[in-house]
Amino acid sequence: MQPDGQASAPSPEGILQLGTAFWASKTLLSAIELGLFTELAASGPLDADALRERLGLHPRSARDFFDALVALGMLEREDGRYRNTPDTDFFLDRAKPSYQGGLLEMLNARLFGFWNSLTEGLRTGEPQNEAKTGGANLFDVIYNDPNVLRGFARAMTASSMGPAMVMASAFPWDRYETVIDIGCAEGCVPVAVAGAHQHMRGGGFDLPQIEPLFNEYVAAAGLSDRLSFQTGDFFADELPQADVLVMGRILHDWDLDEKKLLLQKAHAALPDGGALIVYESIIDDDRRENAFGLLMSLNMLIETTGGFDYTGADCSKWMTDTGFKETYVQHLLGPTSMVVGIK
Repeated sequence: MQPDGQASAPSPEGILQLGTAFWASKTLLSAIELGLFTELAASGPLDADALRERLGLHPRSARDFFDALVALGMLEREDGRYRNTPDTDFFLDRAKPSYQGGLLEMLNARLFGFWNSLTEGLRTGEPQNEAKTGGANLFDVIYNDPNVLRGFARAMTASSMGPAMVMASAFPWDRYETVIDIGCAEGCVPVAVAGAHQHMRGGGFDLPQIEPLFNEYVAAAGLSDRLSFQTGDFFADELPQADVLVMGRILHDWDLDEKKLLLQKAHAALPDGGALIVYESIIDDDRRENAFGLLMSLNMLIETTGGFDYTGADCSKWMTDTGFKETYVQHLLGPTSMVVGIK
């Protein structure tokens, strides 16, 4: 409020920042694509000319590029030499197991261009990815190219690792003995759970192309004796039985009837007292706060024929309608929450 009690004058600042946000986004994505943070992690601080040469950049805009990353908080500069911030050094160095850039690499390689057609998608309700021009659907694109599949699986690990670690401590695993992650990708959730709870056994369930990636990830964690892979298609096959089933970033890919079918199949596979954990960017019930979840739902418009994200109340109702006797919603990390259904 101004001193005289009148409301502040309207300002275009927030509008312009949001409207040009893709400038900042693409600057970061290009830095990841170029391996800038990995290079600085290996070499230590470099001046602009040395860093430009290491990355193979033209002299014209390299300094602006590096200084833009400083202004965005992605790099630090001291005495003319650039270095990673603690965050970018930890999360964006490909050589570290904490690397979170897999998801961002996928966004850069696939989604950045597709989102340019959001307006058309809003008008037509149709996907705006490869399927728009008669290409394969999203999952055929991903699962039929080993390189794309590995990148996708790593991206899923990057986006799920933090929530998985919270889930491993926030859920009452002492009441259960087995867990299966449905649509498991590399298996970071069962790895996090089994790593934190020595009594837990189980594994992952996914299409056969995922098996070597799962086995590699689990072996690297030293958990091959307690976690194994089961091959299957969650629409064509019955779900495997376990005390706890997990569906992470699965339901939002599908339309409402398909969502309910997957919940029904999970309910059928669980024992009495068993639990289903659904986690993703659950939208707040008032649909005002979790902007990431709402934008993810728009991403489902871009990428799928019927997928959408949903609120915790939505998912709880679907679970109750399916036969789960108890449900609750619990925040995990950032925009991610889990909805738990008890049979």
